[in-house]
Amino acid sequence: MDGAGDKHKYTLQDGGHAMDGRQSYRRALRASLFLLGIAAAPAHSAVLLSEVFYDASGGDAGQVFVELYGSTGLDLAGYELRGINGSGGDTYKTVALSGLIPADGVFVVADDDGGSTAVPDADLLADVDFQNGPDSIELWDGGMVIDALGYGDFTSAVFAGQGDPAPDVSAGQSLARVSVTGSNLADFMVLDTPTPGSTAVSAVPVPAAVYLMGSGLALLGSRLRRCT
Repeated sequence: MDGAGDKHKYTLQDGGHAMDGRQSYRRALRASLFLLGIAAAPAHSAVLLSEVFYDASGGDAGQVFVELYGSTGLDLAGYELRGINGSGGDTYKTVALSGLIPADGVFVVADDDGGSTAVPDADLLADVDFQNGPDSIELWDGGMVIDALGYGDFTSAVFAGQGDPAPDVSAGQSLARVSVTGSNLADFMVLDTPTPGSTAVSAVPVPAAVYLMGSGLALLGSRLRRCT
């Protein structure tokens, strides 16, 4: 869905290197977080936003998606996605979720285009045509926000994300999670080619584990250097 906001370019290059880079980054992150003992989380926080594609090249209907990552078998009944308008901070869209997180932990909510979608590996069809930035997307469990992504220039807008906002991507690009630090800018990278249903981060935001992130990211850095 179209919206207003400045465009920033923190991009990963097209082609095979894009997929290899993202997979290597996520594999290294997954390993470092596992070694730090951040694999478990209470049920109320066992799912998070993994990738968001909100601005397709051309029409958005049936093209865009929100990818979640969570504990295998988690029932998403009672969870919601909410779109928060950067202009005034009102909720402009609420999407009720349903279904179980599959064995790989990746759950794709694909945009519903009259009962069908062009998004591969879809687990649920729903109206997830969220606006361009500056806007935010919140993930709710009952009456509690458990994750949020804000993207765009919020100089004159209402930010409902975490830490600093991620950039507002160009058409055809997505925002994909690569870490869990509590800052959207640090936690999400821009992908030139969206990857719905791909392996995601195997960690969830655990408050007690936040202090471990520094050493975890240091270990990640050393692993990434060996992957390149």
